[in-house]
Amino acid sequence: MRTINVYHYDAFSNIPNMGNPAGVVFNGDDLSEEQMLTIAEKVGFNETAFPLKSDMADFRIRYFTPGHEINLCGHATMATIYALQTKGLLDHPSAFTIETKAGVLPIKIDFEANGKPLITMRQASPQFQPFHGSLLELAHSMGIDESEIETELPTVYGSTGAWTLLIPIKNLSTFSKMKPNNSLFPHILKEMPRASIHPFCLETYDVNAQMHARHFSSPFSGTIEDPVTGTASGVMGAYYAKYIDKNSEKSIHLVVEQGQEIGRNGRVGVSVTRNVDQLDIEITGNAIYVHEFEIQLPKTAVID
Repeated sequence: MRTINVYHYDAFSNIPNMGNPAGVVFNGDDLSEEQMLTIAEKVGFNETAFPLKSDMADFRIRYFTPGHEINLCGHATMATIYALQTKGLLDHPSAFTIETKAGVLPIKIDFEANGKPLITMRQASPQFQPFHGSLLELAHSMGIDESEIETELPTVYGSTGAWTLLIPIKNLSTFSKMKPNNSLFPHILKEMPRASIHPFCLETYDVNAQMHARHFSSPFSGTIEDPVTGTASGVMGAYYAKYIDKNSEKSIHLVVEQGQEIGRNGRVGVSVTRNVDQLDIEITGNAIYVHEFEIQLPKTAVID
């Protein structure tokens, strides 16, 4: 058996056990892809991140759900950068790049008044694809009525590194009623059966926030709900600029709230900048160390 140390951080909050938990595992260059997936499955968080050496950026991060590898994860990036910064492991502590399967992305770190790092990451250029499925079936899969989906705005697939279905909801009160049946998602999401779904609305609990959301995982991920979602918050910002505040020529700055319904209250800052014919997306957040624990890799997952 091989012992692996896992560092638990909560992202998009400065309070332990709020925000979104992520596992961070160092010395990832010594691990195979099979081992990384086994570790993520044993950890059980929505994502576990593995910082690695890179030939094209300052370092690379691979992200694994308990079910498969994903291209990009916002909250696990926040956790990894926070871990590296607070452990003094960054060669360039204020600005650098990371290699991901969504591309090479710039990161910058500022510091709050209390000295804690505030991390900003650029996401991949936003993409949108139409959803041609049934809103009735989609509503049923979330445990709500079709009438609670806002049809004045489009339900579309969006990505700034990971595809999700963005679903506008009329009222905040609907979110506390949602009970996802994730097993139904692939049948409904015929265009992208491995996508997650991301209902959101413009009514918020926090007067300082502009958007509220929940995030329900693809059943292939091995999890049910992501408490506070960085990549989906980024593409929500792009959606806001494309479909809601589409006439604004200025940069848009939003606060996205998420996690209240499941006791994991968190916040994501989103900045959208119009750059000729594209939107540049950045998300900003923080993280906090929770604890360290060990898992054992079985012999079948260890390479001699």
